[in-house]
Amino acid sequence: MNAPHLPRALAPKALRPLRFEQVVIVGKYQAPGARNAVEEIAQFLMAEGCDVSLELQTALNTGITDHPTIDVAGIDCHTQLALVVGGDGTLLGIGRQMARHGVPLVGINQGRLGFITDIPFDSYREVLRPILRGEYQEEARSLMAASVWRDGRCVFEATALNDVVVNRGAVASMIELRVEIDGHFVANQRADGLIIASPTGSTAYALSAGGPLMHPDIGGWVMVPIAPHTLSNRPVVLPSHSEIAMEIVAGRDASASFDMQSFASLLHGDRVVVRRSEHSLRLLHPVGWNYFDTLRRKLHWNEGA
Repeated sequence: MNAPHLPRALAPKALRPLRFEQVVIVGKYQAPGARNAVEEIAQFLMAEGCDVSLELQTALNTGITDHPTIDVAGIDCHTQLALVVGGDGTLLGIGRQMARHGVPLVGINQGRLGFITDIPFDSYREVLRPILRGEYQEEARSLMAASVWRDGRCVFEATALNDVVVNRGAVASMIELRVEIDGHFVANQRADGLIIASPTGSTAYALSAGGPLMHPDIGGWVMVPIAPHTLSNRPVVLPSHSEIAMEIVAGRDASASFDMQSFASLLHGDRVVVRRSEHSLRLLHPVGWNYFDTLRRKLHWNEGA
């Protein structure tokens, strides 16, 4: 007697072959429960047929020794996909380093807001499974190349995905900045500081300072003053091919920050120059992902409607 055939609707769906077989996990190892989260995701990936490695610092700081480790410099040679487990800050930190390698990133959110780590931890299995098999949406996020110049010499360089910020010091006084765009004088601005943000960074510090939300596909930067002395000093959207220079004219203990993760102290006469980086960050999202869905969910739009 032949075994009965399963009805078509109940037959198991055949899985597509893996698009990404070599996956590295980068974790926010300072967070409570980070080790358990990384181990759980690693086991899931292995069950799906992936070769799993851990980013070196993630492995060292979580104490996980069951998987090969790889440093950031070697990721481009041995990895097809990087899986970032944490918050936006974790992805910012690793994303700046990996953009030059062209390895795509997927963000699993263990933080609070999660504008770019947009996959909730409690649903990573059903979301990751099709991504691993090539069913995803990809977008490129532009980066900024920033430098600090003193007496004609470059004394500091950094890359930023979110923003470059020039701030006053702890003393309760404003700083004055001479701002130039593509070598043309724009204004001397007196404020607590000035933010140059990418579309990705428009939902970060720039938003809290009154800047506009910018769609990631827009090729531009936004220049946002922090508590300006003159109320007519408003945010300005600039093309991303512009070179923006901010020179310290007055004020004490000024500093520049880059994604709020690296910092440089500034002296009078120092110039902070921001231009578009030659590298972009590759982000993968689940099929059907939409930027406005993320904004609505994270910013709590239409609550109670």
